[in-house]
Amino acid sequence: MPSESKNIVEVIGSKTKPIKISIHNISCIINDIFYWTFISPFKGFPIRFKACVNEMVKAGYNSVPIISVISFFIGVILAFQAAYQLKKVGALIYVANLVGVSLTRELGPIITAIIVSGRSGSAYAAEIGSMKAAEEIDALISMGINPVRFIVVPKLIALMVMVPALTIFSDLIGIFGGFVLSTTILEIHPSNYFQQTINALLVKDILTGLMKAWAFGVVITIVGVYQGFMVKGGAEEVGRRTTSAVVASIFLVIVSDLFFTALFYYFT
Repeated sequence: MPSESKNIVEVIGSKTKPIKISIHNISCIINDIFYWTFISPFKGFPIRFKACVNEMVKAGYNSVPIISVISFFIGVILAFQAAYQLKKVGALIYVANLVGVSLTRELGPIITAIIVSGRSGSAYAAEIGSMKAAEEIDALISMGINPVRFIVVPKLIALMVMVPALTIFSDLIGIFGGFVLSTTILEIHPSNYFQQTINALLVKDILTGLMKAWAFGVVITIVGVYQGFMVKGGAEEVGRRTTSAVVASIFLVIVSDLFFTALFYYFT
């Protein structure tokens, strides 16, 4: 009987030990990231602004074309789906309300975060993973350069700035897509659609979406960086970690969105 109990304890321990190690590693990386981003600049370690701008261009400016196309189509689809139901009660004008509020509160931040996860989150994991596999991270440490400050902080700042900026851009393009469909196929007067959108949107709606977008940028960076630093092998491991970064980023973005949506529902 004692041997059976010991076996059960060993099985539970063997299953939970990797989880404990992962939590420890994630905690250490998060601690380092926030220290070198928000505290170290006040202790004589300035942020590398040129590297931040370079990362903003790669993560933000280069994402504009794909976000433009997808957001436009999302706006058109929303307008189509809203019109399908609203025309039954003769309320087509409220297509503008649905498109505007849905994009600014939910779809704009979510679509932007998913695209950035696929582009930048995977790129971060692949870049850092390749450096880890080639022992470039160890070389930085041997030269007295902290890899988190040198590599990660510019990426975090870039996404904290660019994901909200891309979200605003996505909202505008999506609303424009709904506007194009509504003023052509649905034959809603442009001024009426514009006025209805202005009346429907509140500052709270826009700020809610931007707060979510900022949090999504932090989540995407942390996940991508963590997967990159956890690489322990060659190209195959880099590819596996890159895939894991995309999947985990999208999952955590959805979970974060659920958390913020519930929070804003109960406290606003």
